[in-house]
Amino acid sequence: MSAREEDTLGEEEDVMEGMDDNDEGVEMEEEEGADGEEDKKVYIPGIEPLQPGEELDMDRSAYRMYHECQTGAPCLSFDVLRDGEGEGRERFPVSMLLCAGTQAETALSNRLLVMRMHNLHGTQKEKEGEESSDEESDDDEDEDKKPQMELAMLPHYAGINRVRVTRRGEQALAAVWSEKGQVEIFDLRDQLEAVHNSAAMAGFIKKKKEATALFSFSGHMTEGFAVDWSPTVPGRLVSGDCKKNIHVWEPQEGGTSWQIDQRPFSSHSKSVEDLQWSPTEATVFASCSVDQSIRIWDIRSPPNSMLATNEAHSSDVNVISWNRSEPFLLSGGDDGVLKVWDLRQFKTGQPVANFKQHSAPITSVEWCPTDSSVFAASGADDVVSQWDLSVESSDVGARVEGVKDLPSQLLFLHQGQSEIKEVHWHPQIPGVMISTALSGFNIFRTISV
Repeated sequence: MSAREEDTLGEEEDVMEGMDDNDEGVEMEEEEGADGEEDKKVYIPGIEPLQPGEELDMDRSAYRMYHECQTGAPCLSFDVLRDGEGEGRERFPVSMLLCAGTQAETALSNRLLVMRMHNLHGTQKEKEGEESSDEESDDDEDEDKKPQMELAMLPHYAGINRVRVTRRGEQALAAVWSEKGQVEIFDLRDQLEAVHNSAAMAGFIKKKKEATALFSFSGHMTEGFAVDWSPTVPGRLVSGDCKKNIHVWEPQEGGTSWQIDQRPFSSHSKSVEDLQWSPTEATVFASCSVDQSIRIWDIRSPPNSMLATNEAHSSDVNVISWNRSEPFLLSGGDDGVLKVWDLRQFKTGQPVANFKQHSAPITSVEWCPTDSSVFAASGADDVVSQWDLSVESSDVGARVEGVKDLPSQLLFLHQGQSEIKEVHWHPQIPGVMISTALSGFNIFRTISV
């Protein structure tokens, strides 16, 4: 997929490409059978290492859609912007809006990005034994199905640690934690107009202006990662830093300023790694920390948490996700473990589910927005996993050799990226996931969800 934005990062090109034969997703390794044909064997990450001479090959039939995207410098964090194209979009081609922040080699090379990806078609199963009688017609059809991307970039002179977006009335806002040690709010209006209109894009490129924050907060006095917009109170925000402090932001009239209590929420003893507002209770949020705890807070009762599990993981708790329709909290830690917590039993300190499939620290977790029993996770082992808690052992039929010992709730293992940092479901396109890594973005939908 080629990007039409001309403001490149140095000499690097902004490119989005479809899948090619060397891409790796859910992986298969092939062995030569006795009859001379190649037998496919499922490759399970972490179970058995590849043998000398063996290579991983993508099984295209395991995906309903798969695309790759590169944006020059890698993006440590991104978020999905809701659009006006409707809910529950099942038909291909699909389109989407993303906001991301780069982690470039030098501070001056960083950018705050808005991407519009469109004409994203599903995977085409090869028809064996069929040859086209009209190669020119096939070429035209391939050109029509080429994915497209418009990219609007603003210089941001610091590496961006985390990006979270929200809609507030007519505003599209991005909250950005960066290496500056500040949390900044950006209005994405100009960038969104640019990716939807070629004349606006030309004007946007001509301006070449620096990203100017609508509002910024320096009260953390240090760097941080944790930030989340409230899903129930438009414009309400919570941010946490590497010193252990958490601040709640209250939006003011006019949409350009926030009131922030200078007295932080401070029950954690080490860095706050992630924050999540309750999807149903406007004053309640959850946090996780390097101190191995997960805490539940009510902003009406500062400065201490009202509930806590002090040894939620055996090491740093990196990420959490609050289920939209069930009282479940999902967590992932440096121990590589995924845990599901029933908030009605949170005081017991015991999760209701515990999965150790990843072989390295968990870098991202998220519940599926359209199915309350399904979630996804990514790890430093370069794997994205998909899970379904509703699956019982008795529901699983005969499994092939090497797969039978896996948890029955494990649906899919996606590979092919290096140093995966974050993964999100698209809230309006069921089953579609986006992941970002050092090697770029993957946009895909598996046959499992």
